[in-house]
Amino acid sequence: MTEPDPRTTDELPLEQLDERLELSAPATPEILELVHAMFEHLFAARPDIEDVPRMRFEMSVIEILSNIVEHAYRADSASTHGPGESRRFAITVALTPTRMLASLSDNGMPMSLDLEGAAMPDELAESGRGLAMAAAALDALDYSRDGGINHWHLLSRYGVRE
Repeated sequence: MTEPDPRTTDELPLEQLDERLELSAPATPEILELVHAMFEHLFAARPDIEDVPRMRFEMSVIEILSNIVEHAYRADSASTHGPGESRRFAITVALTPTRMLASLSDNGMPMSLDLEGAAMPDELAESGRGLAMAAAALDALDYSRDGGINHWHLLSRYGVRE
């Protein structure tokens, strides 16, 4: 079985979908609330999408964004950028008739990870669950790095209420 490409839809590239929201902002913990608000706004127009797929998708996006905020900028103290310049991310979230999609990018440090091997850590571990939970909740999760930019693409299929 071939995994779907979370960067595209059957119809159009993510950036060309009408039902999408975009944000570019500083990668700070406070920004998580704004991204939650983006989801509220996006889903307000689509009450036909069931709650469980919505919550799983939003949780997955927030987990990836939390990792960006927490881990991608550990070396910022050595940065030569001005205040706030180096700690940035961009997010696009979109809906199609059958899919929820998100694209996140940041100019932080490269991530060394194995998405296919993402597993829940030992029950006594204090961290490390977010990526495993996101990968389990999504139909597709893709990470790449190009030109000094980290790119995350997330896809979740959903059913609708009748």
